Amino acid sequence: MTEVLRYTAFSADPAGGNPAGVVLDASGLDEAGMLRIAAGLGYSETAFLTPPPEGLGGARGRAFTVRYFSPKAEVPFCGHATVATAVALAERIGPGELVFATPAGTVPVSVTAADGGLRAVLTSVEPYVEEAGPADLAEALAALDWPESDLDPGIPPRIAYAGARHLVLGAATRARLADLAYDFPRLEALMRRLDLTTVQLVHRTGPALFDVRDPFPVGGVVEDPATGAAAAAFGAYARELGLVPAEAVLTLRQGEDMGRPGVLTVELRAGDARVRVGGSAVRIA
Repeated sequence: MTEVLRYTAFSADPAGGNPAGVVLDASGLDEAGMLRIAAGLGYSETAFLTPPPEGLGGARGRAFTVRYFSPKAEVPFCGHATVATAVALAERIGPGELVFATPAGTVPVSVTAADGGLRAVLTSVEPYVEEAGPADLAEALAALDWPESDLDPGIPPRIAYAGARHLVLGAATRARLADLAYDFPRLEALMRRLDLTTVQLVHRTGPALFDVRDPFPVGGVVEDPATGAAAAAFGAYARELGLVPAEAVLTLRQGEDMGRPGVLTVELRAGDARVRVGGSAVRIA
């Protein structure tokens, strides 16, 4: 029988952060079996590990192929499930460097002991940022029931990618961010057409501090509590648009409005386009 572990990522508290399923040995599962487990678990994503492809690199026994499934479909990359998986592995084989072959590309992860627990930092694939079309933006706002005046002009709408595509929208006030009641099928239809994984709603609360929320209807859930892939994409976005310096450490707070607070650390390094996203993870009993 396949063992399915349950971890929460971006929190040291099992009641916080974003829960993920982790299957450390999925070699006996086909795609339908993985989807069935993910749907039965009901978390926004579950990660499934199999042996690495030839030439991936990494130390022996510390390199893996990883696939991610939401309750509805496979997704190319999931940050919180990556962090959860890395910590689950580190509890069994020790902290250190890991390498994951994901559908989006190679993702190195470093796990260290911190504050009596374990912390994982993933390095994204090469990111990009592109314009959001006016008609698509109008449809997104209509689905969210946001008037255009509720957008923060200092956080211009863009589509950002660092393993998965996310539409970034800035909320002018914290109250706007807190009030999330959207048209699920309408937003899902737009996201499928644009190949979006989430819509990342952002409110800036300090020079390097942001509150974020991520509607995730394409995954079959209303909202994702802590979204590592979106955090990586947002880091690339923030750097490209000059919201932050080329070398910076950002803090993203997510999940507070859902009662599952989590903290994501986003690191930007000068001369390296990739984005690093880190946080704690802990097993859910």
